[in-house]
Amino acid sequence: MQLAVTESGSGPRTAILIHGIMSDSRAWHRVTAELETHGFRVLAVDLAGHGRSPRAKRYSPAAWADDVVETLAPLLDGPPDVVMGHSLGGLVASLVGDRLAPRAAIYVDPAFSFPRGIRGAVFKVAFAIAPRPRRYALVKMNPKWNPEDVEIELATLRDWDKRTILGFADSRPLMPPARLVAPSLVILAEKSLLITEKVAAKLRTQGMSVSTVAGTGHTVFRDDHHGFMATVTEWLAGLPALPAAAAPVAAVARDAAR
Repeated sequence: MQLAVTESGSGPRTAILIHGIMSDSRAWHRVTAELETHGFRVLAVDLAGHGRSPRAKRYSPAAWADDVVETLAPLLDGPPDVVMGHSLGGLVASLVGDRLAPRAAIYVDPAFSFPRGIRGAVFKVAFAIAPRPRRYALVKMNPKWNPEDVEIELATLRDWDKRTILGFADSRPLMPPARLVAPSLVILAEKSLLITEKVAAKLRTQGMSVSTVAGTGHTVFRDDHHGFMATVTEWLAGLPALPAAAAPVAAVARDAAR
């Protein structure tokens, strides 16, 4: 499936951004702007069932990853320099990384695990039946978000196909990547919804760098944008120099409306 892509920036390096469930590429607006200042061309996708992308008959992490690769591979002149994903997008980014071989991977509070037993069942049911929150509820649940992020979240919720929840009906695919295809950073919320201390320790044994941004919830980059970007840029600066990517021959049409 061809997905909607928002392209911005014209730097020599390329970053792919993959949002979480219920969201879309608009959620990354401040991250995108900062990556551009650090010399990145940014490709932010809307996964199937989100934003401007088509709805699918069935949803699964593997299908979402297939769509991302199908859509973005023709837009790349070589391996992307960074693939970054949040929550569901973190899981999808790990599957995409197996095929696009990025030079670095960043997973933000990723869906690499899921609560087991009764707690997991309750979590799924509550997620499935909960109504789309209204503005006052979003503000109450996310007191650190700025007003623009609240409005963006309300807009992305309107465009979201709730059937995407069925992509999590089987939580067995929610697991860390089997192998590291590149240096990998996991950025966790202080109280992660999905990654326990035990899982974080396992990620470290697999060779991933794991960092927690204090005082943040699941959407780390909205709760503490500056702390999040400092973590990202400092980690990237510590990697071996990334080769400059060739400038793209043709650019995707910009999404001027967003």
